Amino acid sequence: MADATCTNVPWQHVRIPPFPQTALRVLQLAAKESVPMNQLSALVSADPAFASEVLTIVNSLVYAPRFPIHSILQALAVIGANHLQGVCLAVGVRGYLAQHLRQADVQAMWRHNLACAAVAELLATAGFLDRDVAFSCGVMHDIGRVALAVICHQQYAELATTFHGPSESSLEREREVFGVDHCEIGLRLVKEWRLPEDFEPMIARHHDVYKKGDPWTMAALIQISCRMADTAGFPAFQGVEPQPYPELVELLPEHERRHFFPDIESLRTEVGRKILAVELI
Repeated sequence: MADATCTNVPWQHVRIPPFPQTALRVLQLAAKESVPMNQLSALVSADPAFASEVLTIVNSLVYAPRFPIHSILQALAVIGANHLQGVCLAVGVRGYLAQHLRQADVQAMWRHNLACAAVAELLATAGFLDRDVAFSCGVMHDIGRVALAVICHQQYAELATTFHGPSESSLEREREVFGVDHCEIGLRLVKEWRLPEDFEPMIARHHDVYKKGDPWTMAALIQISCRMADTAGFPAFQGVEPQPYPELVELLPEHERRHFFPDIESLRTEVGRKILAVELI
């Protein structure tokens, strides 16, 4: 871990705790084509704590099964092999943060990640993109910010309470205080945790300013999702300046606008429902 001040830290030598091993093994297996569900089930079931978290999510309002599900095999059938990646990431990162979630700044940043994931999934569904990839990228987009808050707790808590301005300017503030920004730390986490390289462009570019008419890529979707999460009341910092919702909707491609939420209150309700499950475990 970094020292108490976190200034002039040789970041290449900072110890990063490992990603929870069961979550990592399930992620790697789920990424393979035509993976047998019984093989995934056996892997999840071998870790009772991880299995319990998966069952909590699948029995939540997010999936709302008609009857309680007690079998991991049934749970995985409900989640689906593709969406299991996002669930594993959420559970795995939450495990990494478990002892830090009492910190108000870490909790706010983690809820922001979950909110972004929920918005990204909704946007992808409306735009006929891969909702599972969108959810996973949303979970991971700000993981470097959360890690900085864990490594440099006192200084990051101070930054979080004093920051005011658009979220994009937070990178410059982080570099002033810590010598690195959360995108740099996020990219390092992906490499050290041996997570899919697909997350790298989302982490590196989600603060690029997307303008109407720019190519509608997954990185652009995550950037807009991040801004919508702020506006919906799930900011990483309370001092982030939210962008008016109509302006954000106007940025979406036409096929996205036609199918998306007409007002911020409806979006806020749906996002709150989706992140509740992960907060419960």
